[in-house]
Amino acid sequence: MNTQQRTAIAVASLLGSLSIAACDLNVPDLNNPGLTQLSDTPTAALVDSACTGLLIGNRRNIANENGYVSQLGILGREAYNFDIADPRYLTELFDKPLDRSSPFGGNFWALPYTNIRVANIVLAGVDKVAEFSDTDKAGIRGFAETIQAMDLLEVINTHDTNGAVIDTNQPLGDPLGAIVTKDATFAKILDLLDAGDKDLGNAGDSFTFALTGGYHNDDAKLTLDTPAGFRKVNRAIKARVAVYAKKYADALTALDASFLDDKSATIPLNLGAFHVYSNNAGDANNGLINANFYAHPSFTTDAQKKGATVDLRYTRKIAPAEKPGANAGLSSEIQFTKLYTSPTSSVPIIRNEELVLLKAEALWFSGDKVNALIALNLIRVQSGGLDPVAPADDAAFTDALLYERRYSLMFEGGHRWLDLRRFGRQLPIDRPDDKRNVRYPIPQAECNARTNEAACSGGTT
Repeated sequence: MNTQQRTAIAVASLLGSLSIAACDLNVPDLNNPGLTQLSDTPTAALVDSACTGLLIGNRRNIANENGYVSQLGILGREAYNFDIADPRYLTELFDKPLDRSSPFGGNFWALPYTNIRVANIVLAGVDKVAEFSDTDKAGIRGFAETIQAMDLLEVINTHDTNGAVIDTNQPLGDPLGAIVTKDATFAKILDLLDAGDKDLGNAGDSFTFALTGGYHNDDAKLTLDTPAGFRKVNRAIKARVAVYAKKYADALTALDASFLDDKSATIPLNLGAFHVYSNNAGDANNGLINANFYAHPSFTTDAQKKGATVDLRYTRKIAPAEKPGANAGLSSEIQFTKLYTSPTSSVPIIRNEELVLLKAEALWFSGDKVNALIALNLIRVQSGGLDPVAPADDAAFTDALLYERRYSLMFEGGHRWLDLRRFGRQLPIDRPDDKRNVRYPIPQAECNARTNEAACSGGTT
């Protein structure tokens, strides 16, 4: 079964059970409205439910035990999972190349493309709904395009030079879209984000559907759950992608239009957008609180100090484990129990702390080294409680940037794994025979559906 077939089945299932509360995702039955109805005779209620489905789909597999934060964190040597019942958290992720046929190496493909297909159906159907005003339609389009970009970013972040499919809006039964390069995928993501930004700029004061509380920061008085606010999220994601693509001028422009705050006397580090979880019936828990997760011991040995005071990010997020964890010659005595404290803990989509570090990176590699160091040290001093640094060249700046990003963004989105790869740095290994898996293979089911074997020949190391 190829991805088109899988997504058709998954979309039909997803649309059968969608609704939303103001802060949490609840999933009651809506009498199973089908894929055909959304495509052919959409109603306002069905389109709004599908937009809720996009939120649910974008959150899926982020905080699962075998999800995005977990797997990328393990590959990036941020974490261990000492789950005795499933040794693949060590054997496949550490001991051997990723297996395209397994739920590990075959991950991060079908689910994002399922959500992208839902968004395509929403985009095709919204103009058929007479109840929506032009501004309503613009808001829905801008939201759907932004979510598509975020899902496609998950695919290319994980599959890297093995590529991704960007031609995703073909009828079932038509030839599959080509697997294209990483650069082509980044270009598509940036196009989607710019289209979303334009549509959100033509939207009204509110969406026709509700976003979660993860898009509303009450303490900071930041509202991201309106078209104008979500537009700032769109620009924040664009800044991230533009930096990944080394389009630094574009990144700085996007940051100016985002929710970046680097001017306050004490900058709000956690300002931003979050995936939220709850104990409500039908909703999902944050699986990252699993007791099998341990922080990599190198967080302790590598943490810098100011005098006798350890980097505040370390002490703010990591605590001694109640009991040590060990398996297959690996061990740790620390856990992320301060970072994720309960099954309802939120997981960042993107935060102000990352935006400031993206600004530092974009400024430095654009030639503005003075202001780059101001931004870098803003995070180092305020978030880490450390003395400022003054790297003199690109290599030293990269070292400093990687340290700040490692401790500021630890175990919240695979950032260390992505950062080491994009700067051409080798992943550290714990045992002499460990593998450095730096990208995911194209899943076997996708390969089986293609006649071009070269499309699936990419490696994992």
